[in-house]
Amino acid sequence: MYLLDTNTCITYLRGGESGAVAKKLATCAPDCVALCSIVIAELLYGAALSASPAKTAAEVRAFCAPFDSIPFDDRAAEEYGEIRAHLKRQGTPMGPNDLMIAAIAVANALTLITHNTAEFQRVPLLEIEDWQLAK
Repeated sequence: MYLLDTNTCITYLRGGESGAVAKKLATCAPDCVALCSIVIAELLYGAALSASPAKTAAEVRAFCAPFDSIPFDDRAAEEYGEIRAHLKRQGTPMGPNDLMIAAIAVANALTLITHNTAEFQRVPLLEIEDWQLAK
């Protein structure tokens, strides 16, 4: 099962159904792909800052509708603490939203779909794929 990162969602929303992300997403059943509350929050934040907030928010909601949304729960909080401590010991901290997204993915054994591989590859036990590089 896959968890979409914010940048993957934005790529889809900007590129429509013609891009690599859309092509890969079209091969997956909706129940094999999920979003999380943090990604949805980031997408709605971007919509609120856009030139057409109501229109963009409606597009975001329509995009999100077919997918389950996984919350940041106590299991994710456990993973968050472990991941954050690991990254601090390594001297390579991560932003709080990306850290929560990674924790949700690890806690739920999901593969994170992101173009930000350099950031997320530092997280132990996190499986990642970059669909923007898909052929």
